[in-house]
Amino acid sequence: MNKQEIYEYLASRNIWYEITEHKAVYNMAELSQIDIPYPEADAKNLFVRDDKKRNYYLITVKGDKRVDLKQFRQKNNTRSLSFASENDLRNIMNLTAGSVTPLGILNDTELKVKVFLDKDFLEPSNLIGIHPNDNTATVWMKTDDLVDIIREHGNPVDIVKI
Repeated sequence: MNKQEIYEYLASRNIWYEITEHKAVYNMAELSQIDIPYPEADAKNLFVRDDKKRNYYLITVKGDKRVDLKQFRQKNNTRSLSFASENDLRNIMNLTAGSVTPLGILNDTELKVKVFLDKDFLEPSNLIGIHPNDNTATVWMKTDDLVDIIREHGNPVDIVKI
């Protein structure tokens, strides 16, 4: 799904969302230069794989958090983790570097990716800001709705403290 198809998908499901269009951003530092309506709800997404290239994970945390992959591995019982390649990102979620997002799960036809979502997105506002499969916009939506979308698609979601 591209950006417009994501908007149509959300609308067809009667899911509340807001859109903030902006210049392309490739990291949290660039996003911090943009005036966004809910900075406390912006998400950082890490697409990682295990050392055997068998398991892929999308780790979604609040934008100001740092993820220690070694510590994450221990807490979540995975094999050693490293960042997945741009090729894997394109082949599995049809995304490019800089546009990684939980909505990319909708392009994961083989259901290869397990999502780990930071529990902090459920408190207090239940709001999350993510790319609509394109890094020129941020979609603000309820975290519960996002979790439902991913689970209905068939990918597992673990809500964890990161």
